[in-house]
Amino acid sequence: MTALTTALPRLVGERTAKALAKLGIETAWDLLRHYPRRYGDPGRLTDFTDLPVGDHVTVNAMVVRTSLRSTRNPRTAMLDVTVSDERRELLLRFFGGRGMLATRENQLRGGRVGLFTGTVEEFGGRRMLKNPDFRFVDDEEDTEAAAREQSRPIPFYPASAALPTWRIRGAVQTVLEPLHEADVPDPVPFRVLQREAMPTLLEALRLVHSPGSEEDWRRGRERLRYEEAFVLQTALAVRRAEAEATAATARPSRAGGIREAFEARLPFTLTQGQQEVVAELSAELARPWPMQRLLQGEVGSGKTVVALLAMLQVVDAGGQAALLAPTEVLAAQHARSITAMLGPLAEAGMLGGAEDGTRVTLLTGSMPAAARKAALLAAASGEAGIVIGTHALLSENVQFAELGLVVVDEQHRFGVEQRDALRAKAATAPHLLVMTATPIPRTVAMTVFGDLETSTLREIPAGRSPIRTFLAPANHPRWVERTWQLAREEIDDGGRVYVVCPRITSQDDDVETDLLAESDEPPTEDAPTGARPAPARPLAAVDEVAALLREHPVLEGVAVGELHGRMSPEDKEAAMAAFASGRVPVLVTTTVVEVGVDVPEASVMVIMDADRFGISQLHQLRGRIGRGARPGTCIAWTTTVDLTPAMTRLRAFESTTDGFELAQVDLEQRREGDILGAAQSGRGSSLRLLRVLTDTETIEKARWDARRIVDQDRLLMDHPALLQAITEQLDPERAEFLDRA
Repeated sequence: MTALTTALPRLVGERTAKALAKLGIETAWDLLRHYPRRYGDPGRLTDFTDLPVGDHVTVNAMVVRTSLRSTRNPRTAMLDVTVSDERRELLLRFFGGRGMLATRENQLRGGRVGLFTGTVEEFGGRRMLKNPDFRFVDDEEDTEAAAREQSRPIPFYPASAALPTWRIRGAVQTVLEPLHEADVPDPVPFRVLQREAMPTLLEALRLVHSPGSEEDWRRGRERLRYEEAFVLQTALAVRRAEAEATAATARPSRAGGIREAFEARLPFTLTQGQQEVVAELSAELARPWPMQRLLQGEVGSGKTVVALLAMLQVVDAGGQAALLAPTEVLAAQHARSITAMLGPLAEAGMLGGAEDGTRVTLLTGSMPAAARKAALLAAASGEAGIVIGTHALLSENVQFAELGLVVVDEQHRFGVEQRDALRAKAATAPHLLVMTATPIPRTVAMTVFGDLETSTLREIPAGRSPIRTFLAPANHPRWVERTWQLAREEIDDGGRVYVVCPRITSQDDDVETDLLAESDEPPTEDAPTGARPAPARPLAAVDEVAALLREHPVLEGVAVGELHGRMSPEDKEAAMAAFASGRVPVLVTTTVVEVGVDVPEASVMVIMDADRFGISQLHQLRGRIGRGARPGTCIAWTTTVDLTPAMTRLRAFESTTDGFELAQVDLEQRREGDILGAAQSGRGSSLRLLRVLTDTETIEKARWDARRIVDQDRLLMDHPALLQAITEQLDPERAEFLDRA
């Protein structure tokens, strides 16, 4: 790929190369992969309906009239040019010397159609481009070439003020025209190209950058979409094959062991779905190569008990299991709930403990020195069959006697390095189970977790109560009062109430949410595109809301607690314990309770400024109520208005408790790179054209082709171009998004 790795200054000149570098384009290959974002019809003018203020745009428009006049500065004149899309008008305003503007006025004669590029501003109620760049197709000296050019689709590239789309197009043509097939290694095997009648990579690049017709660029894009899916799926297939080629200690189930004793003491019957997943895990743990499985399920679908049965099978087979949780609150709760479920089976060696039981040990960063030392010893000696912890488990001084299974809860909160650091503590490759309560649409699971087998729990176990959800206008006094009256009624009946706020204190500029929703309001004229304007009123803060509720007449005599991420672990634990016991039945909190917190008596949740949270986060929060016999009521307060993305999210949240349906809405609304986790890696997603939501058929076809090739050639020795594409497009830094949800 020597021709494609050439630095751009040698090909397009220093000035253009410098402007391209600001767009992240450093080499010829980068430039060829900078695809047009849309195509224009030379015979069709751009619709001016949607030209957002602050956006850099290129429009195909007709000149209607011009007006050249003087300004207060005798050396400067102003030329106003009005262009039209045949229905609406747009003002182009140029400043400069009178002589220069007179020449420009002559160029911009009425009736001429051209491309105009600039940043949209607003002046006197009119949309305007100031000092825009422009180009006329009929500027071609060759009349025949001009006619041919006017009949071809116009590629519009992601551009900048310093580099209009036609200059990018010119640079692309400079690089593309001299290339031969040998210069552009194709990662897609020739037999696949033949079978699908696909163009080669070089042909596809020519079709998207220099299309002669709409059919050309569509055919080129389809081939490039397949290539993106194929390279990604091959990388996942290689990773999966490597895992299957790695030796692991088989952990078969054992009759008469702890797992069997635990199943006998379960006070409920596993759902059909749970039984099927347990059987899958049991069979894979008994194999001499590592299990690699993703377990996803609805909030409250019983993933923990399924994971516990897998952990006990490993303990029965002489191994240990480590459960990695993202927060100390969740780790401590897992330790409590698992210990309680096991009962005497978790008290091996203790008075009253089961003779053939095991021990459950908690290890977190904030533990006192003596307790931490005891936990480290229990893990290293093998006394603890189940070790539960946070990032503290990854420390160098944490050792295991026989680590056989790693369970990662809410795995999207951990990077690949953290997961591997824990797996590296085993003498042989441990089995791996990653869990998420955020439902993942099938296409995303195929794209992000293609190296894992996926199990899904959709059934909610018997005993879980229904949850009703209501949207409430936060500026409507009657709704506000009724909310707190409902809270008091539930408290008097023995219930608990969560009140969730996006901020911790009234002084905070930021908010404590993981997936803050974008504002639906447009930026102000002088604000950068995408900037979030200050809200009309301050967002709800834990300290302010707690103070208000303590003074509210309806809640007189009711204790109100607070919980947020800045509290010490001891204070968090105390706040949760007081809430769970009922001593403090109202808990004003941030999203620190989003995952895993289990208080069966909690029956009401009030989410303040609900439009500031992502849809999956809202679903996770709602899952904290209705976990016992009490039906749940979730009230989402908002000031957002109809016909906005935020209200679309909230209406979906109100209408269903199906997490998979909500995940689909989430995927439709959010940028694909964010869904794939690329935003977390700090680099752009390698997916330029592939759309996970709509390209299901392409992804499935690529997955099948990739697995067939890897089955025959795991090291890709016979496919050097494919191996090179994986290395370049999915190097470790960029491939990190593959290990996130």
